[in-house]
Amino acid sequence: MARQRLNNMQDEAEQLFSLSKSALEKNQMATAIDVCRTLNTKFPSHFAGWLLAGRIHLKLHKPEAGLISTARASTIKPNQPEILMQRAECLSLLNRDDEALEILEYLAEGDFPTAQLHADVAMMLSAKQLHQSAIVHYQKAIILNNKIAGLHYNLAAAYRFIGDFTECERALECAIRLDPLDSEAQMMRSSLRLQTPEKNHIDDLLDAYSRVEEDDKIKSGLCYAIAKEQDDLNNLDASFTYLSEGASIRRRRMIYDVERDEQIMQRIAETFQPRRHRPAPVNKEAPKPIFIVGLPRTGSTMLERMLDSHSDVRSMGELDTLGAALTKHSITQTNVSPTTAEDLVERASSVDLKALAQTYISDSIPQNFTESFFIDKLPLNFLYLGLIHQSMPDAKIIHIKRHPVASCFAIYRQWFRDIYPFSYDLIDLARYFVAYKKLTDFWQSHMPDAIHTVEYERLVEQPEVELRKVLAFCGLPWEQNVLAFHENTSPSTTASAVQVRQPIHSKSKERWRRYASHLTPLIEALEMEGIDVA
Repeated sequence: MARQRLNNMQDEAEQLFSLSKSALEKNQMATAIDVCRTLNTKFPSHFAGWLLAGRIHLKLHKPEAGLISTARASTIKPNQPEILMQRAECLSLLNRDDEALEILEYLAEGDFPTAQLHADVAMMLSAKQLHQSAIVHYQKAIILNNKIAGLHYNLAAAYRFIGDFTECERALECAIRLDPLDSEAQMMRSSLRLQTPEKNHIDDLLDAYSRVEEDDKIKSGLCYAIAKEQDDLNNLDASFTYLSEGASIRRRRMIYDVERDEQIMQRIAETFQPRRHRPAPVNKEAPKPIFIVGLPRTGSTMLERMLDSHSDVRSMGELDTLGAALTKHSITQTNVSPTTAEDLVERASSVDLKALAQTYISDSIPQNFTESFFIDKLPLNFLYLGLIHQSMPDAKIIHIKRHPVASCFAIYRQWFRDIYPFSYDLIDLARYFVAYKKLTDFWQSHMPDAIHTVEYERLVEQPEVELRKVLAFCGLPWEQNVLAFHENTSPSTTASAVQVRQPIHSKSKERWRRYASHLTPLIEALEMEGIDVA
């Protein structure tokens, strides 16, 4: 009788768990929460219930509650990797980075029974820039199951981040053997080195391209890979044919109107109001931000790596913390969430500058940060330069720019993952460039002493001259290491991860001129707006 009652209780617990889990997967949050609460109230010793509660709390962005639910789970089954991963994520959201790192270091030493657990741990380690440890766990996952193309791809990505392109290519070969239509693996493999007539993947790529029937995303990615390799082989017409096809496919899949971005940038300038009383620096002893802004593919990663090679500077990569802090404080100000970018622009002029700066600084750097400066190299921070200077007057703003056509063509050639929707059409690109130039010219005219402009072409021609100017602007002493940025061993996760491992060169400076006849619509659109493209 007692055994029957126990079985019934276990059945009920499992039913509640399945119902809540199913609701969570369907994003039916109210049902998921109610059923999970019932489960954990009636069956407080049911481990899976607290594990599920942790997932719900993370989805709701409630890390404090997540720590409570994971603590309950840990009393039932200590040191379970699923729970430890949840706790690390909650701690990271609370900026308790030292505690999160301690958990991740513990997980890094673990050995788990399934490939999925190793893959999940590896993903977390990689997200925290612990790529060497992530590689170990991807390798363990592959030992347990070597038939999953995604595991080989993720292993390759980790190798690419640390600059081991030989192992990266080897892992990509495995991924592509398992799935020749993995267009992201194909694009990464093509990007790793200069292809030659003797050694390239054109035939394999064209075979994969011919086999794609309906999946536009796959065909688009393969087009970009073919275009890159044809460019390496100096087959310019073929390269541009595939590039334009890939870009057109991407553009067709997007709901995007460049006019809206134009209007937003115009409105940012219109609503900017210089404030008489700016806040004092958040903390004179606190690390100061260096913002590297501009358009993507303009040399920002190279400049970032140069400065990151200085002993008193550390790059934090492309942070989204400024936009998140602005959104947070616009909500605090009105108790209403901004529903559109336009709403956020209108509220920005009255946001609490001191609170904005404090939130941005605390959310951008870990507790154990020791350098005097940190780099935020999110290109689109050019939208916020007025707020940056007003809220953080000691921040250093470096605007890197490039020849207009070179800049647009470099963007057009790059397949981006879910960002920069203006980059897949030459006319969209021209219009966005004009709006960007108008806004950055506006910032320069209103804050001439707050912004240091670097021209990409001069940086690659006279790196020491230009870097001395940059370091002087930041108040930093000269260090020869900044010229050896290609020897910097810190990971790079941007589209330029391969290029920044190479010594400085000017090979791409005039690349666009080889394609000038194909870029006529772009060039004419820029010239019509008075942009000098000579």
